Amino acid sequence: MLSENSSGSVLLVDGMALLFRGYYATSSSGYIMRTETGVPINGVYGFLKYLLDAIQTFKPSHVVCCWDMGSKTFRTEKFEAYKANRGPAPEELIPQFDLVKEVTASFNIPNIGVAGYEADDCIGTLARTYSPLTKVQILTGDHDMLQLVNESTEVIIMKKGHSNYMVYTLETLMEEKSLTPAQIIDLKGLTGDTADNYPGVKGIGEKTATKLLNEYQDIGGILENLASLPKGVRAKIEAELEMLHLSRDLATIRLDAPVACALEDCGWAMEREKVIAKFEEIAYKGLIKLIG
Repeated sequence: MLSENSSGSVLLVDGMALLFRGYYATSSSGYIMRTETGVPINGVYGFLKYLLDAIQTFKPSHVVCCWDMGSKTFRTEKFEAYKANRGPAPEELIPQFDLVKEVTASFNIPNIGVAGYEADDCIGTLARTYSPLTKVQILTGDHDMLQLVNESTEVIIMKKGHSNYMVYTLETLMEEKSLTPAQIIDLKGLTGDTADNYPGVKGIGEKTATKLLNEYQDIGGILENLASLPKGVRAKIEAELEMLHLSRDLATIRLDAPVACALEDCGWAMEREKVIAKFEEIAYKGLIKLIG
C-alpha cells in the first residue's frame, strides 16, 4: 500500500522519461501488454510502476508531472537539427501518450506542459517557483537536469533496475562530476549532446571540458584565457566559437516558461475509488495490483 507519510516536498516528474523507460523496459522481449479492447498499455503500466515506486521511496507531499508537447520548440527554431536524429515514437506507444495523462490525472496529479517548450523548461520553471517554499525533487533519467540542483532542489536520476536512484545534491554533484550546477551547462556547450543532436566543440570530450572548467570556471573564463590553452584545444575552440555559444544556449533549461501550478493544487492525495474507476474503464486488471 502506498505510504501516506510525507517528507514535505514537491516531486516534479519528467513524464516522457518515465513513459519511454516504462515502454522499453516492458517491450524488450517483443511482448506488448494490451487492454481487453486491444489498446497497448505497457508504457502506461511501466510509467505507473516507476512513478509509484518513487512516491513510495521519497514520500513527497506534492506531485506534478511535466510533459513535452510536440517536437517543435524554440530550440528547433534556433537549430533545425536539434533532436532531428530521433526516429518516430514506436507505433504501439502513440495511443499511450494521451492515456498516460488521463491516468496521471486520475491520481489528482496535475499534467503540465506548454507548446514551444520542453518538459525540462516546465520543470525548471516550477522548481524555481517552489524551491523558496519547500524542498524540490526532480525525477528524471536526464543528466541535463543536474543544472537545476541547488540548496533546496535535488535531482533524482533513475538508474538501471527497479528502485535504483542516484540523488544529486550540491555535494554529490561535486563529488561525482567535479562540477557545479552552472558548469553542467558549460560542459554541454563544450561537449555537445549526442542524444539531443547538437555538436558543441568537435574534438572536446567530457574529460577535457571538465578540466577546463575546473581551471577557468566557465566558458567566459576559458575564452579569456585562450592563449594559455594547449595549441590543439585552442584551435578546436576557435574553429567552433559560434557553435560553442549556440550549444550552450540549447543546453540551458529555461526558468521562465509560461507555466504555473500553485502548491495547493498539487498535493499528493490519491483517491483510491477514482483511480480504480479509471483502471476499470481502461480494462486492464494488472494496473490495480500496482496500487496494492
